[in-house]
Amino acid sequence: MIGRAFLATFRAILSDSSAMMLLIGSCILYAFFYPSAYSGEVAERMPVAVVDMDHSGTSRALETRLRAVQQAEVTARAPSPAAALRLLKARQVGAIVVIPEGFERRILSGGQGVVALYGNGAYLLRTSTALAGVGAALGAVGREAAVDQAMAQGAPAPPALAMIQRPLFNTREGYGATIFPGVAFLIIQQTLLMGLALLAATMREQQGALSFAPRTLFGIALAFFVIGCANVAWFTGFVFWFQDYPRAQADPLALLVSAALFVAATVAGALALGSFFRTRERPIQLWIVTSVPIFFLSGLSWPKEATPHWLTLAAKLLPTTPGIRLMVGVNQMGASLGEQRGELINLAALILLYGAIALWRYRPRAA
Repeated sequence: MIGRAFLATFRAILSDSSAMMLLIGSCILYAFFYPSAYSGEVAERMPVAVVDMDHSGTSRALETRLRAVQQAEVTARAPSPAAALRLLKARQVGAIVVIPEGFERRILSGGQGVVALYGNGAYLLRTSTALAGVGAALGAVGREAAVDQAMAQGAPAPPALAMIQRPLFNTREGYGATIFPGVAFLIIQQTLLMGLALLAATMREQQGALSFAPRTLFGIALAFFVIGCANVAWFTGFVFWFQDYPRAQADPLALLVSAALFVAATVAGALALGSFFRTRERPIQLWIVTSVPIFFLSGLSWPKEATPHWLTLAAKLLPTTPGIRLMVGVNQMGASLGEQRGELINLAALILLYGAIALWRYRPRAA
């Protein structure tokens, strides 16, 4: 009975073009379409305006430093702060550097130079990238000035400590490499949920009330479980490699267990959710708009420590909340199953919860 239900489910999927596109085609398309927006990975050469009111050798040296950094590019030399502000408002530049009069004199006299930085907060990534480049240039000029001051005062050579930055896991600090490894598992969940709910609603339209024996329901769940595992293998085994996203050579057993629990929880949730839809179009209409809130609740793009506690607890009812943390931790960071124990327990609890709901909703009813 399990085998017949398993094969019948695959036949139903293959004969339904919409379900086929949702469950299989969308994962293939998203694997290449979604990462293309972040192919640049790191924002660079953000336009910056410089207002040099000092007109000294030190201010010119600072401007030269600005032209050398990767993140920022000096595209305008404004005669006044007001002129530079107009460029910022017109979005022609992402940041402004104002070097006040007396900048060099303060430094040569042993004091501290002051530079004013302005950015457009409405474009956070653009502005932060530009200001990061400006900050790097200022740091370099400041270190050179400190060494010159120390030598003039007869102090020892510059400090022996130097900071060397080595990012872990996401070595290029790219935006795509940060976001897409988590989004991939959101895509898997959403396609399974909508595809299964669509098929369930179609069967309800054709047959009326749905009822399955536990073994038949397990066969249906097994078919979707195989599809979900194939999608996980597609993303972790090929897409992450093809897009050159960071991977930590995850332990195969840890990855297998993590993927199995995540997909099983997603399928159980999809079965439970699909039992409530009566028309074929409704699952897509209602569920497709939830992708962005679900991703934010996962804690990958916004820390859970900054999320209201009640919302953090409610988010644990979604397979993606523990699933994304688990899969990214294992696949991108090389975490062990013991280190991800909380997420494993969360997923196991969701399998039991949604599995029980699905068994109750699809139980055979007395005539």
